[in-house]
Amino acid sequence: MRTIVEAPTPVARKQIVADQRSAEKLLAPFDDLAARPPSVVAKPLVEFDSRGRKYTVPRYLWLGPKGGGDIIRIGSFATIHGDEPEGALARFLAALEKAPELAEGYALFIYPICNPAGFEDNTRHSHSGKDLNREFWAESPEPEVRALETEIWTHAFHGIITLHSDDTSHGLDGFVNGAVLSEHLLEPALQSAETSLPRNRRRTIDGFPARRGLIYSCYGGVLKSPAGLSQPPARLRWRPRRPHRCTCRSGRARPRCKPSSPSTVT
Repeated sequence: MRTIVEAPTPVARKQIVADQRSAEKLLAPFDDLAARPPSVVAKPLVEFDSRGRKYTVPRYLWLGPKGGGDIIRIGSFATIHGDEPEGALARFLAALEKAPELAEGYALFIYPICNPAGFEDNTRHSHSGKDLNREFWAESPEPEVRALETEIWTHAFHGIITLHSDDTSHGLDGFVNGAVLSEHLLEPALQSAETSLPRNRRRTIDGFPARRGLIYSCYGGVLKSPAGLSQPPARLRWRPRRPHRCTCRSGRARPRCKPSSPSTVT
């Protein structure tokens, strides 16, 4: 009798490694800014183990010039879905370094990769298979969610911004809690961005009523402040359309490729 044992080919291993993304590459512009104090400070939020590896939820703090009143604390969270990386935050901080007076009296807490394992694998979910943006304030065991919940409680942010992207969206859209904030915060932001990108003007977005790209409801368990606060922070969810990237391994030309897992929810 002859037994044949087939080992994984080097090509297969190379494909797996190639499919993984590097957090260090995305974070390099943030770390460059943090290396030139005093405005930007790098302070990782939490480290945890998953599938035999260590992952870190990075955190950066930007302190604007001191104003005349209390400091306004803003938390900005990105890549809660691992396949929605956001690189604009680093450019935003770099712009503030050149014109810090624009954020006088502000403290900005930046979390560019809230789902590091999902980001590395280019998947919406974490290694546990959970959509982390459905786990908040529900006694979730997910280490990323628990750390971010503690952060939101501890700093009592005056405003929370969550950044998403979607390759199936028909343009820019956003959610903000409250009619006043919709008019004076999100609408001006959409108008400004509309000079470069189209606005999603559909009446229904992600299954929720919408008007001129403003969404007035959202899913449960999303990243936000806990219920019951006497002074809840302003919450803005911003989602531009992202170009579709081919994720198939067929070797076909890009026009024939289709999204492997279309993301139309946030």
